[in-house]
Amino acid sequence: MKIPTNKLLFPALWDISQRSYSFFPVFFRLSHATIVLRLSILVFLTTLSSCISTKKLTYLQESQSAQDRLIQVNLQQPPYHVQINDVLSIRVKALDQELVALFNPQTAGAEGNSLGEGYYYDGFAVDRHGAIRLPTLGEIHVLGYTTEEIRELIEKKLLDDYFTEEANIFVTVKLAGIKYTIGGEIGGPGVKVDLVEQLSLLDAIVNSGDITEYGDRTDVLIIRQYPGGKKIHHIDLTKIEALNSPYYYVQPNDVILVNPLPQKSLGFGTTGLQSLTTVVSILTLATTTILLFSRL
Repeated sequence: MKIPTNKLLFPALWDISQRSYSFFPVFFRLSHATIVLRLSILVFLTTLSSCISTKKLTYLQESQSAQDRLIQVNLQQPPYHVQINDVLSIRVKALDQELVALFNPQTAGAEGNSLGEGYYYDGFAVDRHGAIRLPTLGEIHVLGYTTEEIRELIEKKLLDDYFTEEANIFVTVKLAGIKYTIGGEIGGPGVKVDLVEQLSLLDAIVNSGDITEYGDRTDVLIIRQYPGGKKIHHIDLTKIEALNSPYYYVQPNDVILVNPLPQKSLGFGTTGLQSLTTVVSILTLATTTILLFSRL
């Protein structure tokens, strides 16, 4: 049985009963110009489908046409609740600093430590039972508390057991940096510790060398720790709405993964020129092989 087909790529009639054998003899009988034309069409179509579009490489795109406008962004983030393996920086101050020296780490005397490694290594790690151990005060349960609640808890314990109101006790509690892991299609993967109180996902990516051209910005994975276990969240960084995502701000012990685009596994380039160069090389070899067989 023969049916009509597209004359540009195949013979006018295609023999279904002999479809496995009839194509190549007919193809070899074609003129060189016809072969080149058909291969050129295949090169063009392959190039269009293999290169990475600008939309997949651009961060925080607006849905409307480019113009100056006010973007409603929710900057009020919910307070963070301390989890296991977090590290806290706790300082106790008073009018007479010697009175509170026993409640501070030995290297906490220099204020410059808050800007260096001492800020992290002199912190208090939350153990697997959800507690920290403070000098003199001993063990305090902090799992699930905010830093403000921990501050109030420590101040109350100090005033109840050690000092009076006249001592003017001043306690500061904050996260001793944000530790996170970032990997995949990223310029500088690894375990990072940023000495900040708030870190956005875009900040973490830029600090890690940015996403490569093969990275999928439309589906960045965040593996986040919760009291009951870990959950996987997804965020599309090519849309402006990502700024209002509850996962846009990095939390301690987050794992950020950037998966590759299909173009990487296919071996084509990221731009049309790179894809064209790859496909032309392949088709040049294929054309040469076909022409050699046609002359046998």
